Amino acid sequence: MATITKRSDNLGDASWQAKIRRKGFPPVSKTFDTKARAQAWAHQIESEMARGMFVDRGEAEKNTLGDLLRRYVKEVSPHKKGYETERYRINALIESSEICKFRIASLSSKEVAKWRDSRLTEVSGSTVNREMNILRHAIETARKEWGVSLHENPVAFVRRPKHNPSRERRLTGDEEKRLLAECEAARNPFLRPVVELALETAMRQGELACLEWRLVDLRKRVIHLVVTKNGETRGVPLSSRAMAVIENLPKSLSGRLFPGVTAESVKRAFIRACSRAEIIDLHFHDLRHEATSRLFEKGLNPLEVASITGHKTFRCCNATPILKPVIWRKNSVSG
Repeated sequence: MATITKRSDNLGDASWQAKIRRKGFPPVSKTFDTKARAQAWAHQIESEMARGMFVDRGEAEKNTLGDLLRRYVKEVSPHKKGYETERYRINALIESSEICKFRIASLSSKEVAKWRDSRLTEVSGSTVNREMNILRHAIETARKEWGVSLHENPVAFVRRPKHNPSRERRLTGDEEKRLLAECEAARNPFLRPVVELALETAMRQGELACLEWRLVDLRKRVIHLVVTKNGETRGVPLSSRAMAVIENLPKSLSGRLFPGVTAESVKRAFIRACSRAEIIDLHFHDLRHEATSRLFEKGLNPLEVASITGHKTFRCCNATPILKPVIWRKNSVSG
């Protein structure tokens, strides 16, 4: 049987605490503003215990989604390749999203869908999908490893928005000159060499940010990437321009080509450089597409290009959106 106890605070306001102790189950308690609500809750919990359907909601009722995300970014995110980017994304969610204030026990798919629709008015579908991936995995980790009991993951039942259509953005010769000039003038002294290497190697933003000297073989003119997005190692050949960029970099005790640089800092500095250069709608990832197209222009076949860029399918490195702009692009800067 449940025990219902009346309590009073310093102001004389009363509350009612229901406690349930039953063999084979953890002790549970909850406080209500009326005795009737306390009795109704106790009856529900005892019924669940009798039917073998009891779930301890203590952690779910105590923690908010923001609490889970704070723990997730400390314990789970550091083990991921894109830690810095995910940390920035999670912290932004915690600071700006009302959904992070919800208790886990009261978070429903309806509330997640409401947040999704609101978020879609601010960012792209692809961004919302990435954020939903984080939310779903954080809640799933809490369910399986942190003792937060939920019958289901509310994010799993929410319809995903469509991803953005494939981009066809190419970089003209004039834009490249203006961009590199602004990168040279940036506060981050490594922004220009990072951008130049991106255009010469088709390496991803995260791969460039964490490059180490031990991975660079100047004699064989190749970079040996060990940690990549798809988990496979690959060798990236270096053009004469790429070699010149690397040889001009100062050596650092940290062993990294770009000490102190993160993928997120590169992204932000790149956005500011594009703004100063008055270049519209250019993302850092577009440099990878640009470099891939230039590899085709040099006469490489799809297999050769895929081995350099690390694409798993030819859809990414041999699709019409990449090859088509070659027809009209006449002022490119050769590598």
